[in-house]
Formats: sequence, C-alpha cells, structure tokens
Amino acid sequence: MPSIRIAGAQSISVAGDIAANVQTHTRFIAAAHHAQIDLLVFPELSLCGYELPLLQDCVLLPSDCRLAAIRDMVAKTKMTVVVGASVANGVGMAPAIGAITFFADGRHFVYRKQHLHPGEERFASKGIAENRTDELRGRTFSLAICADTAHASHAQGAAMAGASLYLAGVLVSETGYAADSAMLQHYAATLGLGVLMANHGGPTGGYVSAGKSAFWSPGGKLVVQAPGVGRVLVVAENHMDSWRGEVISVDP
Repeated sequence: MPSIRIAGAQSISVAGDIAANVQTHTRFIAAAHHAQIDLLVFPELSLCGYELPLLQDCVLLPSDCRLAAIRDMVAKTKMTVVVGASVANGVGMAPAIGAITFFADGRHFVYRKQHLHPGEERFASKGIAENRTDELRGRTFSLAICADTAHASHAQGAAMAGASLYLAGVLVSETGYAADSAMLQHYAATLGLGVLMANHGGPTGGYVSAGKSAFWSPGGKLVVQAPGVGRVLVVAENHMDSWRGEVISVDP
C-alpha cells in the first residue's frame, strides 16, 4: 500500500469574512503542499468562523466564485482538501453546517453535519444520515463535524462502511477537550480507525478553542498533537503500515 500524508489545518477564522478566510486557506494549502500532504482537513465552519447568526449570509456552493482560489490550488497541488462552510440544505430549510471536499480531478462532495449541538438548531438544519466513504492512496475516509463525533453510531457507521480514516473538523474548547479527545481515541482503539481532529487555532463564535489538533492511529495511540492554539499543520504519515507525526507552523 502506498504511503499517505494527511494533515489537520489548525487555522484561525475571521468572523463572516469569507475573502479573508479563503486567503488563510490558500496559505495553509501552500504550506501543506510544501510538506507533501495528500489530504488536508480544516476545522468546522473554517470559511466563516463558528458564527451561527451569520450562517444564512455565508452560504457557499462548491462552485462559488469566492472559492476559485481554493479550487485552483487543489487542481495545481493534486491534494484533496476538506473545508468547513455553511451550505444550503434544501428549499425552505436553514443552512447546514457543512464540509466541502475538493478533489484534484475537479470533483467535489458536500457533507452536512448530522448531529447538532443544543442551540445550533436555531440557525442550522441537520444533514441526512449517510455513511459515505471516499478513496485516496489505498485508504478510505469518512467525514465528521464536531457533534457528530459525540454519537458512537456515527463513527461505527463509518467503520461499517469500510472507512479506515475518520476525519473530524471541530470546534472544541479547553473545557470540552479532555472528554472529546478521549472519545476520538476510543474510536481509534475500538473501531480500528485512524482518527484526525482538526480544531480551530483561535477564538471563534464566542468560544475559546483549545487547539491541540491531533491524530490517533488504529489501536488508539496518540501519534501527534499540537501543543495548544495557533496556526499549525498537524501531520500524520503512514509508511509501511507505521504511523508517525509532526507539527508544522504556518505563517499568518
């Protein structure tokens, strides 16, 4: 099986400023390309920040002209990139908290958060339950967004669908980090999944993020973890069935 390098982009979002956040995303994509990353995952709502009252005004389509720089960089670098965004969720419905996956061949996929935190239902609607997987370099991956990971059935569904990697874009505060990270480690240990958590690198939506983005290998070993907040890539590489990690700083 070929080697693979995946990374969580621990980025910092500007509230509601899609143009500024796109620039941040392109800097992270450039840094990831320099680090020879194959698959890059951004935090929950990375393109607008975790700003629930602004979701309706920040809805994005994969084809949106404001995302052209990201699509162009994905095509140029041949990476697979997952960004966090407010996305449409049906006529007459509130937007969904989404993750848009851009593939190097021009394809895209929109995942919609299936489980909402209390209070999110005022501004967002749930996505349809599905256990989709995609393939990259001999691995299969499945996506999750924050509160999805609080439901064991979500990770179990990914494993049953054949995923070997469970990739979660999140917003986790310092007070919630111990419980949430323990839960993700448990999925790695019991379901045989490689689990990546991409957290925000700074405050957003009135919350103080813990940072500490991390990766646990199948079996539950913590391979790599950011030391705290700040703009970094948290990289996990599998070569010859062995995982190793590193943390790379990203200039603002």
